[in-house]
Amino acid sequence: MRVGFYSPLPPAPTGVADYAAALLDELRHHGSVEVAPSRCDAALYHLGNNRRALEQPGVAVLHDAVLHHFFLGASSERDYIEEFVYNYGEWSHGLARNLWRARAASGSDPRYFEYPLLKRIAERSRAVVVHNPGAAAVVERHAPGARVVEIPHLFQAPPPVSAGETLRYRQRLGVPADAFLFGLLGYLRESKRVAAVLEVFRQVRREVPRAALLVAGRFVSSDLERAVAPQLREPGVVRLPFLPEGEFRRAAHALDACVNLRWPATGETSGIAIRLMGIGKPVLVTDSPECARFPEDACLRVESGVAERESLHEQMILLTSISGVASAIGARGAGHIRAHHRVEEAAKLYWGLLCECCT
Repeated sequence: MRVGFYSPLPPAPTGVADYAAALLDELRHHGSVEVAPSRCDAALYHLGNNRRALEQPGVAVLHDAVLHHFFLGASSERDYIEEFVYNYGEWSHGLARNLWRARAASGSDPRYFEYPLLKRIAERSRAVVVHNPGAAAVVERHAPGARVVEIPHLFQAPPPVSAGETLRYRQRLGVPADAFLFGLLGYLRESKRVAAVLEVFRQVRREVPRAALLVAGRFVSSDLERAVAPQLREPGVVRLPFLPEGEFRRAAHALDACVNLRWPATGETSGIAIRLMGIGKPVLVTDSPECARFPEDACLRVESGVAERESLHEQMILLTSISGVASAIGARGAGHIRAHHRVEEAAKLYWGLLCECCT
């Protein structure tokens, strides 16, 4: 069997590219895998919006279960409305037109997350791979006849970072050795609750002066960046741009905890959350179906909606106030990742599925 592998790959600076590169290497231990061949026996598509995935169906991997924002960015108004009507019926024509015209608010308006626009790719694919129960439910609701397979998001153990290197990195950031350093990493968008995290951190900092927050990554929205600019200059906040892989590893090891919230949800399993849990860092996640597979004692769950800020504050204070809590949660998280997310096991599941879907 010859597998065709269709995905962005490094140096593309995306989590999907990093995921795909790790999976590609491991799949090649099982058989012949070629990147973007003209012909193959089974195709694995890492972006559900790939036109080839519609023309030559295979296994589609939905790293999140909302394609709405892709169609807003890649379509004309006419094509966008046509896709919307295909998904939700002729009655939705007026809604689609209104959403198109209000698309400047699509990063935070819940309506754009409630209409995933994934019916076409789910119906056409031989199988749809998702990484969590939340995404599976979205696909099954919008394409009841689709074959949905949950494969846990993979974890590939990174090269080690020494304690001395970690200490030097914190010193470079201006973070004292005894500070408790939270991290908000990756692409910075409204749904990662950036403004809420900064607001709650300001309160935590007043109560725990040794608390610090590293905000590292590229803002997706210039409006959001302008809105939070004053908070990024407040005491205890360290701001860095996009981090290349080597520096990301050092930053990850320098953290005491990672804040990784998602609301509105897109069915995504965060690669950053998996990586940080895998190296033993406690991760604060939104309490949602996307995180349902994480054991209760292996992460810290934050409520969404009106209770979000209070819930996040309680969890951050818990970590900074009681000695040993962070390390204990981090150790349990690492154990869960080693048991359920190893890249070798993920590749076996993918290969078995591809064999079943071979033409």
